[in-house]
Amino acid sequence: MKILVIEDDAEAASYLVKAFAEVGHVTDIASDGLDGYAMAREGGYDVLVVDRMLPRMDGLTLIGGLREQKIETPVLILSALGQVDDRVKGLRAGGDDYLSKPYAFSELLARVEVLARRKGPGVGEPTSYRVGPLELDRLSHKLMRLGTEIVLQPREFRLLEFLMKHAGQVVTRTMLLENVWDYHFDPQTNVIDVHVSRLRSKIDKGSDAPLLHTIRGAGYMIRDSAR
Repeated sequence: MKILVIEDDAEAASYLVKAFAEVGHVTDIASDGLDGYAMAREGGYDVLVVDRMLPRMDGLTLIGGLREQKIETPVLILSALGQVDDRVKGLRAGGDDYLSKPYAFSELLARVEVLARRKGPGVGEPTSYRVGPLELDRLSHKLMRLGTEIVLQPREFRLLEFLMKHAGQVVTRTMLLENVWDYHFDPQTNVIDVHVSRLRSKIDKGSDAPLLHTIRGAGYMIRDSAR
């Protein structure tokens, strides 16, 4: 899942980025309303987490502007203003959910995941991917192989999802860093090798026809070797 956090408190924003990363989600940050509005309009986000009190453009104005532009990305409003009237104003402005500060990250995460499921995949995006005996369900976050569920960690799921989306194509290390880890530097880091190795041990275990291949000097590819 890719999340845009629009929050002017640098410490709070940094905390959210780290917490979301730990459960396998990619997060971008905008530190004021105008930048957040511009980034949200570009699209590509599953959920927006928007602080209500922002410099240059307040959160409710930002959300209202997006809705006027027919941008329906789910929005979770975060605010120290937690009275009933405040929540009502937030929802009427176009917010999908409202969480008062201070909050527990576990609750925020649950609410964000509910919003993402409610949105579902974008127009034209499949709800599942299949490569050989593997079937990955994007809505339930389950991976099945010949009727048996394979349990993946959140980052492993995102890695496999990206590889299956590009099945039969070479996926470079830079592509994985930018789309699965959201890193834009150090393509030589071994974090990819570690996760690919763990993923391969799960999906190709006991198989004479491996699905996940290393393309020397180029990157990785998932394909049905039996075909």
